[in-house]
Amino acid sequence: MKRIIPIIKVLLCTTVGSLAAPPPPEGVEPLEIGATAPDFTLPGVDGNDHSLSEYSNADVLAILFTCNHCPSAQGAESRIKSIVEDYSDKSFQLVAISPNDPESVRLNELGYSVYGDTLEDMKRHAEDNDFNFPYLYDGETQETSKAYGALATPHIFIFDKERTLRYAGRVDDSRYGNPSTIESHDARNAIDALLAGKEVPVEETRAHGCTTKWAYKRDLVTKYNEEFEAKEVTIEPLSPAEAKELRSNATDKLRLINFWATWCGPCVGEMPHLVEIGRQFETRGFDMITISTDAPGAIDKAGTILSRFHAALPRLTEASLEEEGRTTNNYLFEGSTDELAEAIDPEWQGTLPHTILVAPGGEIIHRVSGEIDPVEIKTVIVDQLGRFYSPN
Repeated sequence: MKRIIPIIKVLLCTTVGSLAAPPPPEGVEPLEIGATAPDFTLPGVDGNDHSLSEYSNADVLAILFTCNHCPSAQGAESRIKSIVEDYSDKSFQLVAISPNDPESVRLNELGYSVYGDTLEDMKRHAEDNDFNFPYLYDGETQETSKAYGALATPHIFIFDKERTLRYAGRVDDSRYGNPSTIESHDARNAIDALLAGKEVPVEETRAHGCTTKWAYKRDLVTKYNEEFEAKEVTIEPLSPAEAKELRSNATDKLRLINFWATWCGPCVGEMPHLVEIGRQFETRGFDMITISTDAPGAIDKAGTILSRFHAALPRLTEASLEEEGRTTNNYLFEGSTDELAEAIDPEWQGTLPHTILVAPGGEIIHRVSGEIDPVEIKTVIVDQLGRFYSPN
């Protein structure tokens, strides 16, 4: 029997089209070849402010607009670091700038990343990925991004000694993270030509990546959140046989399964993080499943707690459950602790909370006994699902 937790519904008319990326603000266009580099002063992940004049000694300057969350940007990171390393003995400087307004990024746009696009998140992302170049934040005003006309992440602008724009567009022609898929090294070709005092062979290409998240897109994030808040929160009883089937995971999805109880303080404390994780990875083929270990008669009590944290099904998760023939990801187990352990995780010692990640086919690839560290569990999820788009 499915229990529906009453909530106040908000009438929305939200379609996929209405969540499409909006165009850049009026008048924002990429710099034209021959333009002078606009000045800037921006905070960096090193805690200092950085200006254009700081890099005046370099004969060639590359300004790269990139971000934490975009799979195309993340896929290019290894190539960017290689460029910086390979030209470290040349008169060359690369500066990366994040153009995104963090409040204009929907939670489910972070499905390829551990972090969002705030300055604090940039610091963590740069450290985790060993960035060897300055990484600056323009999300507060976006004035620098507008001045350069940064339309996507990544989007690179390469200037000569006089800071005249000589190349703009993509880093290379690959859409993937694997360097072996590159056929045209456009940015490198431009750098080589400028260092050699030659004309750039191809001056403009199309940038490939996620659109810049302009601040005026915040209303789309609001609509997305309102749509989720209007969804019903449900909970159903779960038999030992049904629990075993969940663990077998005969789907192509990664499953997070969390054991909890209403009387368990750490369980309740981590619930908001679990709900966020379920929403963050809804586009990647992911289930966040909660299993209450309360007594069978406490299903309404468990449902009330779930409702307070709004543990509803994200839209794409709901669609995937319909394909499976299920209607919820929240359950109350109808059996003993031993039966639950045998059905899902025989290594579980009965302590709460307890969380596992189950790969397609049923292998447990990660387990946490106790309250989760959200960054740690997101890192494991992203490592499993991948940080960038792959053709395979």
